[in-house]
Order: sequence, then structure tokens, then C-alpha cells
Amino acid sequence: MSNPAALPKIAWIGLGIMGSPMAENLLKAGYSVTGFTLEQDKLDRLAAAGGNAANSIAEAVKDADVIITMVPASPQVEAINYGPEGILENARSGALIVDMSSITPQTSVDLAKNAAEKGIRVLDAPVSGGEAGAIEAVLSIMVGGEKADFDAALPILEALGKTIVLCGPHGSGQTVKAANQLIVAVNIQACAEAVVFLEKSGVDLQAALDVLNGGLAGSTVLTRKKDNFLNRDFKPGFRIDLHHKDMGIVTDAARNVGAALPVGAVVAQLVASLRAQGDGGLDHSALLRAVERLSGAQV
Repeated sequence: MSNPAALPKIAWIGLGIMGSPMAENLLKAGYSVTGFTLEQDKLDRLAAAGGNAANSIAEAVKDADVIITMVPASPQVEAINYGPEGILENARSGALIVDMSSITPQTSVDLAKNAAEKGIRVLDAPVSGGEAGAIEAVLSIMVGGEKADFDAALPILEALGKTIVLCGPHGSGQTVKAANQLIVAVNIQACAEAVVFLEKSGVDLQAALDVLNGGLAGSTVLTRKKDNFLNRDFKPGFRIDLHHKDMGIVTDAARNVGAALPVGAVVAQLVASLRAQGDGGLDHSALLRAVERLSGAQV
């Protein structure tokens, strides 16, 4: 490892299910990380891992070379970036913001434009891989922005993920992430329907899922979520509430560009119905519960 003094100083805003283990992976890679988040226990966790806990966004970002943000949605991205207490007013000129939240492509485009007026560079860099991918540092990271900024951020991103790709200009990372969330939701829904069909048919579910996962029906979704289905364990790795937000992003963005998403629209409604039934805090594999309800089970 090179001299830590030579590594860029990192500020991390947003230490949730994803942000905490990601920030810890940067500490393990030798980076200095100063973090801010709303929950004191998350700040304590960062400090225990060797990071610095700040009392405000302004304090966290003032000396940072790179500012990484990981918050739930567009309103939070706007809240942490804009206003007198926000990142843009308090970061130094020349700093690089890497926003790893999953938000609308337009929010990313607007942020890049507003930051440029302060001499601050921006990448949108949403991720896929969920909590497990964050912990294991094997996330897929889809990036939008300038090539030079991507090259500068790459060593940092390599401490967080495995597949890291520049997808195009500002907002492109968010567009690819939206497509990712479309594919994942439809895939989980198909798996959930198969599970209910198999169980009602009296088949050994474990055996069935093992053999299905070895063929063309196999997927990363099935590998990652098989135990959730088998054990009805819906402890959130990725909450239905967030997938609901993402399905809104992809359906809206697709409408804006004139792309039809007929199956995606149906799954978006199924995700919304699950949320309306009080399951928003469960893992997205809980789409199984919606299929069970439709099939006559009391869940």
C-alpha cells in the first residue's frame, strides 16, 4: 500500500445498509474516511472501524478530495447537495463528488451542471449487488460522467466493486441502474411464481431450485435469493420500498424516451401492491408473498 498521505481524502455521506460496509472497505484499503449520517450508531460504527465521524455535512466535506454519497433517493441527494449546509457550498473547488445513490437520471444531470458552476466535478455511480455485494466488495458500479473523472475515481471504486464501467455522460449510470432494477424485479417475480407453482405441486422445492439454477433458468437473482424463498426469510438486503422507488424511476424514464415496458409495468404494480399491504420494509424477494396471496394463502 502506498503512503496513506498520498491517497485522496474521502468524505462519505450516508451510512446505511450499503454505505456502512462500503465505507469500511475503503478504510481497509488504506483510505482516510470522514463520514456523516443521521444515525449516531452508524457514526459510532464508522469510528470503531477507524474512520472519523463528523458532526455535519459541512464538516465532513470541507477538506475532502473525493465526496461519496449513498442516500435513498433523489430528494435526499438534493437535500445533502444544495443549500447553505450542503455539499456544494462547503466542498472545495476541484473536489469530486461520486454519487452512488440510485436516483432519476435527470437529478444526476442537474447536479453535475450545478456543481460545475462551483468548480466541483460529479460522477453518478449507482451500484448493483445489494448488501452482500457491498460487504464482499463485489458490487457492479455503473458510472456516468467525464472519462478523466472516471479514471481518477477508479482506484477508489475498485475497493468497492468488481465490475466498474463508464456507461456514458452524466445520468447514464442512473439509466443503466434503472434497467438493472427492471430486470431484477421481473426476475424475482418469475422466481416467486415458480416457487408457488412448485410448492402447490408437491415438489421438493430445494431440489427443484437447485436443478433450475443449473440451467438456462438460473440467475444471480436465484442464487442470491434461493434461501430467502426456501426459508421465507425476508430480512431486507434491499427493501421493497426502495425497489418501488426504482420501478417509478424506470417507468417514468422509459416513458420519456418512448420505450414500452409492458411486463415491467405489471411488476411495478405488484411491487406497489406489496408496499400497500405493509411489506415495504421487507426484502424484494418478498414478492413471493404477493404471489402467495394471489394464490389463496394467508400471509
